[in-house]
Amino acid sequence: MDLTQDGVASLIKTSTPYVAYLESGKRHPSDQIVRRLAEVLGLDYRELSFLANPHIQASFSAQAKRAEGSVSAWEQFRTNEQLRRIHNVSNDEMEMLSQVALLGEIQSPRELIFILKTVRHAVGR
Repeated sequence: MDLTQDGVASLIKTSTPYVAYLESGKRHPSDQIVRRLAEVLGLDYRELSFLANPHIQASFSAQAKRAEGSVSAWEQFRTNEQLRRIHNVSNDEMEMLSQVALLGEIQSPRELIFILKTVRHAVGR
């Protein structure tokens, strides 16, 4: 954007040394400074906030990894042979339910049984 530290400091109403500290990573900007920077530079506030505060992004990444470590409802259903036997789930129905699982988050295997029964009812089975 061809801006100097003086120019950025003037635009966000702060000092040039403070901008130098931000640029060098010696300081982390306040939320107010991040908002001003986003406005002035035409950047997305949330993305800039993550860049300016890497510890926040690390926290979100850790939460996502914990969520990834949990077993999905589809995986619970797929590996529960007894449940599938009780409800007499065919291979074609398993394929259909695997596609349903790709559409969004399913909370429990019970929801997959509900979906299965609804589809069976709709097709007259």
